[in-house]
Amino acid sequence: MTTSNDRKPAILALEDGMVFQGCAFGADGERTGEVVFNTGMTGYQEVLTDPSYRGQIVTMTYTEIGNYGINSEDVESGQIWVEGFVVRENSPIYSNWRAEQSLSEYLRQHGIVGIEGIDTRMLTKHIRDVGAQIGVISTEDLDADSLVEKAQQAPRLVGRDLVQEVTCRHPRRWGQSGYEQDLPPAGQLSLEITAPPRRWVSEHGPRPVSSLRGYWETYRVVVVDCGVKQNILRHLYRRGCDPIVVPASTTAQQILAWEPDGVVLSNGPGDPEALPYVIDTTRHLIGKAPIFGICLGQQILALAFGGETYKLKFGHRGGNHPVKSLETGQIDITTQNHGFCVDLDSIEGTGLKLTHVNLNDMSAEGLCHDELPIFSVQFHPEAGPGPHDASYLFGDFIEDMGQFGTRDQTSGELPPP
Repeated sequence: MTTSNDRKPAILALEDGMVFQGCAFGADGERTGEVVFNTGMTGYQEVLTDPSYRGQIVTMTYTEIGNYGINSEDVESGQIWVEGFVVRENSPIYSNWRAEQSLSEYLRQHGIVGIEGIDTRMLTKHIRDVGAQIGVISTEDLDADSLVEKAQQAPRLVGRDLVQEVTCRHPRRWGQSGYEQDLPPAGQLSLEITAPPRRWVSEHGPRPVSSLRGYWETYRVVVVDCGVKQNILRHLYRRGCDPIVVPASTTAQQILAWEPDGVVLSNGPGDPEALPYVIDTTRHLIGKAPIFGICLGQQILALAFGGETYKLKFGHRGGNHPVKSLETGQIDITTQNHGFCVDLDSIEGTGLKLTHVNLNDMSAEGLCHDELPIFSVQFHPEAGPGPHDASYLFGDFIEDMGQFGTRDQTSGELPPP
């Protein structure tokens, strides 16, 4: 860590008056946001480009960040979304066979202010004690009292719609190497579009076979983009799905015009209760197609069924959170990034039931419906970065789509054997 006098100073100030002085890296400037911490040892590039971090200044708890550089393949979106980046030590040297530039260069390129040389352990413990704080990170104003006042006057996350700042503007289709093209609304486009590589299903699969041994299967999945991570789309595509990503403001009628086999409610930033339009859309999709909610998607599902959400004291962010399945007893180590959670007492009588719990604080980590093919998780089964323990959930979603496709669409029941 370089702390010589020739380094440009920077300050991080919290709304409660705590101030941290360090050195700047990345871009010059001043930004405000909710100061949170991520416990991941790696994956800083995915963290920076995760749209769920919109409105937040992220602190990495691991001591050295940046040592394997930045590459063009590991991004979770097309830009950096964090408001600022806080590390103990920014490695001035990077080494990896895929690396293309340093972390500092990457932040500077995207206009993101970074600060290093502060006691991130003290900052993290403070946030755990008092809760997530609004803060200001600055290389321009070095007056501590001025920055504290700015933090106190900055906008909060509760009640703020951040999804509209990160969602796509037009329907898009995902392919092997990313977004292939913008698409017009389904009502203006023939649904006979070129299919992606399909998944081979054995003759014992849920649908009628087209050969003696099996058949090729593709599921069209509409992904409601509240800030979707690209690895969610990669997982769907690699399992033979045709992901169509639509803006968060898309109505249920417009979604159903795509004739989807299933719907994914994606992750995203901010307060779920500030998204009445997504909640209303979800409410009108219930029973029309299988639904899989991820992170913010779980909170939206609960609200659509009449449940409630609340803000966690300091949230869950990192790749080491233990989650237990109540059905199997299996414990997965999961990737998480959320500051809001479903109130368990509020889902009583809604048809939803708890399926997973967080072993650190026993908060809700998974829900499913008693009768309908609807389930959700609060964590990130796609990882990116993090452990792959929960990737099987994408297979569960595909199984739901296969079984739903064999239902009698008039009665909603499975046909007799």
